[in-house]
Amino acid sequence: MENAFIVLQQICIMFFYMAIGLLLFRTRLITLEGSRSLANLLLYAVLPAAVLNSFCVERTPQRAQMLLVSILGSIGVLGIGMLLSHLMFRKNPLSDFGVAFSNAGFMGIPLVTALLGADAVFYSAGLVAMMGALQWTYGQYLISGNRDDLRPAVILRNPLVLSLAGGLLLFFLGVPVPAIAKSTLSSIAALNAPIAMIILGVYLGQTDLRRTVTDRRLYLSCAARLIVVPLVTLLALQLIPPAYDDVYKTLFVCCIAPVGSNVAVYAQKQNADYPYAVGLVCLSTLLALVTMPLMMLLI
Repeated sequence: MENAFIVLQQICIMFFYMAIGLLLFRTRLITLEGSRSLANLLLYAVLPAAVLNSFCVERTPQRAQMLLVSILGSIGVLGIGMLLSHLMFRKNPLSDFGVAFSNAGFMGIPLVTALLGADAVFYSAGLVAMMGALQWTYGQYLISGNRDDLRPAVILRNPLVLSLAGGLLLFFLGVPVPAIAKSTLSSIAALNAPIAMIILGVYLGQTDLRRTVTDRRLYLSCAARLIVVPLVTLLALQLIPPAYDDVYKTLFVCCIAPVGSNVAVYAQKQNADYPYAVGLVCLSTLLALVTMPLMMLLI
């Protein structure tokens, strides 16, 4: 019950951030182009800093084991989401993309920090980086149908993949990180939740709320993302031994997050049905206010 309350409190804080973004957009103090710039700031600076910062810890045999389990678990979590999503929504590429990938980076990391402490972000770094790479490649392929998006060279240009590789090197080589560098990374990483939710508020400001709340397809997609995928994933996570309880909880918190906002970013980039993608992100985020605390009660 305590964990569910923490999740509810954290989501309420995020909605305050979202309200700021909505207000700024409606008063024309931030434009659509400005939100794109903020999205680039998140993708190319804030999220990579959060991933790198999570690896700035002392290497111990226990942490190394926990990292390996978290990466294997992340592969399983992502595989389950992509498989279920494709089985249910193969004829709707935007829903296929949205249901497959949660908002693990923007909402998962802040919630993991609030629930389990900053050290637990270490266990989500692999999931967030791999998810970013898959959205960058497989996700764009779903929308565009262009197989060029699946090339290895495209994957290697992903900033989250680069930050994961850099973090693994820091961790396994035991490279000492100067205090000033760690403080800088930590400060930038702290921008994650506020900027991400302000961007979502801007997206919400562009949404036709009447269309959003009456579109049956959106509710089916949200139910899949917020209920079906987490429940199936929860069953699979039972394979993780009790000794790795923090890994189990971290991966599950990332899994129960709503639709990732990147589906709207890539829909806009690929000239797809951008309003539908924005509606999917915003409606799932609103419904997560109810579903995420309930899901936390399961663990």
